[in-house]
Amino acid sequence: MPSSGQRGCRPAYRGLRLLPGPQSACDTRALAPTYRGALGPKAQSSRELFTPPLYKQRYQFVKDLVEKYKPKKVADLGCADCRLLWMLKFCSCIEVLAGLDISASVMEEKMHTLSPLPFDYLQPSERSLTVTLHHGSVAHKDPCMLGFDLVTCIELIEHLEESELKKFPEVVFGFMAPSMVVISTPNSEFNPLLPGVVLNRHPDHKFEWNQAQFQSWALEAARCYDYSVEFTGVGHPPKGMENVGFCTQIGVFVRKYPRSGGSVQYEKPTEAVYKTVFKAVYPSLKDEKYLQNAVVSEVIFTAQNIKHHLMSKHKECDDDPERKSEFQPSVNSFSDYLGKLVVDKAMEPFVNGNENEIYRCFLQDEHVLSLDENQMLFQMNGNMKVVLLTVLFFKEKKN
Repeated sequence: MPSSGQRGCRPAYRGLRLLPGPQSACDTRALAPTYRGALGPKAQSSRELFTPPLYKQRYQFVKDLVEKYKPKKVADLGCADCRLLWMLKFCSCIEVLAGLDISASVMEEKMHTLSPLPFDYLQPSERSLTVTLHHGSVAHKDPCMLGFDLVTCIELIEHLEESELKKFPEVVFGFMAPSMVVISTPNSEFNPLLPGVVLNRHPDHKFEWNQAQFQSWALEAARCYDYSVEFTGVGHPPKGMENVGFCTQIGVFVRKYPRSGGSVQYEKPTEAVYKTVFKAVYPSLKDEKYLQNAVVSEVIFTAQNIKHHLMSKHKECDDDPERKSEFQPSVNSFSDYLGKLVVDKAMEPFVNGNENEIYRCFLQDEHVLSLDENQMLFQMNGNMKVVLLTVLFFKEKKN
């Protein structure tokens, strides 16, 4: 069983990067042309072994899982330059994204990509989304990492020292205990197919496991913490060499029982040990402030169209007495429309007694027709639900 110690760990993987750097043993300058670009985004060549590049396949694998299982809270351990988090922020099911890395500087370099854009404020999403980055070690427990549905560890464990790797299962499976965990790591059996790789693919890798070693470790962790695990990977081997397995091997862990029913006991930390280096809260229509702004913008736009339409209609009716009588019945249908919408007793207070007011405001009072949009809104009852009913009515009449 993993140790339950809370001792601080040496920052052995300071500057951790998920992808090989320019001085890696698998630097593109050392690779044969057909293997350039296979292992990282900085490797550039039109002739790549893997298409799309391997790092993109790893991220796409996670994204496909997210789209299939719809987790609301996702954490990426060893998030480094936040590429995966950036990709996942576009998944509509996710409401909370968190990243953790031992190197604050690596996160700070790219964390701006996780900030909301002007478009996000102009057209707020219906979902809420909060993105947070933490500086700390995966060997330490922090309550901010509790309650996640999915935890990803993409090309992380091979950067851990032996003492850190020993604590890793307890922290991730025992303490965080998410519903699903995805762990990827290099398959050492594939290394002989990568020219220039003598021992490990990256100088910071403390180890690289073959398929049997990874599966043995994963099965033991799953057994100890009541998880099941399935093995797969990305980066297919060349034809005729299928026995070497995927270039990147992946374990997908699924918790068997609800956390409260688990047999693993742990001691909750009383204080946070991670440092939050970034937090972004995206504008959402679930926030009354943004919802009101969106509704007002929609009403102003619709009211302006109504204004122009009614002014034109009035002019036509004034010029043609016969059409003037035809205009009144269509106006009277407004009250009938409101009556059909009031199917819930809770809605009655927002509708009863206001039909005539809206009728006068939009259809009878010529003064209102000359008001600007803000004044027109002021002339209304002020109840946003009534305004929305008005918008819905005129949109339906237009269609």
